[in-house]
Amino acid sequence: MSMIERAHFKSMQDSTQEDWKLISGEFMQFAKGLPERVLGHLKVLEGDYGGFPVDRYTHSLQTATRALRDGRDEEYVVCALLHDIGDTLGSFNHPDIAAAILKPFVSEQNLWMVQHHGIFQGYYFFHYIGLNRDLREQFRSHPWFETTAEFCELYDSPAFDAQGETLPISEFEPMVRRVFAKPRNTLYKAVADADQQKARGTAAA
Repeated sequence: MSMIERAHFKSMQDSTQEDWKLISGEFMQFAKGLPERVLGHLKVLEGDYGGFPVDRYTHSLQTATRALRDGRDEEYVVCALLHDIGDTLGSFNHPDIAAAILKPFVSEQNLWMVQHHGIFQGYYFFHYIGLNRDLREQFRSHPWFETTAEFCELYDSPAFDAQGETLPISEFEPMVRRVFAKPRNTLYKAVADADQQKARGTAAA
């Protein structure tokens, strides 16, 4: 069995172009597995109720189901599916985790919506836990205020219904794979584009 080739430098300042050619190839292979890792982490939310009427996994599926049934586009539905994926690692800032994962793949509008949905969702319950329910008002003049308020009102807030329609993850898996196949807001976009162009060339040959 052959050894996996690796770079040999001990400090990045001693690395070479050949090292980075090797690392870049490994990076792109690893990046292609991102959708499966994201879906796997979303599954971690299953069985985690946190006192809510449904577990966080069901809430995620139900939010996406509502958005899909309402005719939202694929990227929006994926944002709805993953908006709370940060609950396990970002107990005090879960929207930031979801936004960081989605940032390379979604529009600025959808990214802003995901990153701020926690404050906007607070309109429905902050006053019960000693917080100001109108914290979202600080963003009233923002062009995507209404977009985010609408997301919470129509999809996020009502998605705690134990009898509500909840499509299985298999309905959304192809969407996640397609959205995550096209990074556009990343420092490494040129690397990703070159890899995709190479793949297209290989397929056409």
